[in-house]
Amino acid sequence: MVTKVVMPRLSLTMKEGTVGKWYKKEGENVQKDEPIAEVISEKATYDLEAPASGVLRKILVEAGGEALVDQVLAVITGPDELFSEAETGVKRIEAIEESRMSILASPAAKRLAKELGIDLSLVKGSGPEGRIVEADVERLVGENRGLVPRVKEIIPLTGFRKTSAERLSESFRTAPHSTIMMEVDASKAMTMHEQLKVTYSAILVKAVAGTLVERPMINSSFEGNQMRVFEDINVGLAIATENGLVVPVIRNAQKRPLQEVEKAVEELTSKAKQGKLSKEDVSNGTFTVTNLGMYDVDLFIPIINPPEAAILAVGAIKEKPVVIGGKIEIRPMMMLSLTYDHRIVDGAPAAEFLRRIRSKLEKSEA
Repeated sequence: MVTKVVMPRLSLTMKEGTVGKWYKKEGENVQKDEPIAEVISEKATYDLEAPASGVLRKILVEAGGEALVDQVLAVITGPDELFSEAETGVKRIEAIEESRMSILASPAAKRLAKELGIDLSLVKGSGPEGRIVEADVERLVGENRGLVPRVKEIIPLTGFRKTSAERLSESFRTAPHSTIMMEVDASKAMTMHEQLKVTYSAILVKAVAGTLVERPMINSSFEGNQMRVFEDINVGLAIATENGLVVPVIRNAQKRPLQEVEKAVEELTSKAKQGKLSKEDVSNGTFTVTNLGMYDVDLFIPIINPPEAAILAVGAIKEKPVVIGGKIEIRPMMMLSLTYDHRIVDGAPAAEFLRRIRSKLEKSEA
């Protein structure tokens, strides 16, 4: 029996993924539920398991290739069973893209353009029917020598970065972003960090989760012509990795003690750095916290992680002179900025939400 191995959907918004590598070669035996390939989405690296036992008869998407969700990546058959690629029922994503974006050019011209980092759509062809030949690429380079910057390296936009770029671009196009900012006295947060041995990330996640209980409208999403307010409070924490930004989720953080939130943050951060986040680790977030304070960033304006309603950005803690009771004192201060979808949240409720987070942090209510 012919069994299709397809690109899984690792999140609700996932449209395509990348095959990182194959653990098995064509012709090798595989066992049901055995990992046979590494699949990369915008949020996670996932070991794809064999849906059946048999022989890995044909790999249709090689390592590094991209595929749409539910697209056939490979075929498993019985030891002596034959099959036709037509049985897979789908076209490869590469073929779809090539037919959509084909440019009439010779192989030599394509190779030279790739080496020099030149967009072939900018080259005027002199061959039959406007075909671009190698001399056309060389002529463009000669005409612009000294004006066009030399390319050191070409890095394809794939995996985490490609899907993340698409999602964030869509978020910025469709959701009207608005941002408000507040400065917070981080004295109490610093005391909690030192005495309880918890990270600032855990303190922030806990403070945000408690505030979302009080302000549920921000724990929502805009879909179609309606707003969906979530009962579960799943706070995502943006983490930078070598493969790009990932957002693992601390589920129902409002119900968990601070030390338990700290343990979850520690485990998810470790898995993110190792590229071992599972589908469950990165799915169904309802709000995101992103912190660049460790990079000495004072203030920044993030883009909402779709389809969520808002995202909290956290800056560095720095000592500053502030007026307390009519006197100038030096306090550790931190900037928070809340970017929100103005279709869902107005300025006043957003301000109340941010002010409540500040209150929790300054009074150690996390």
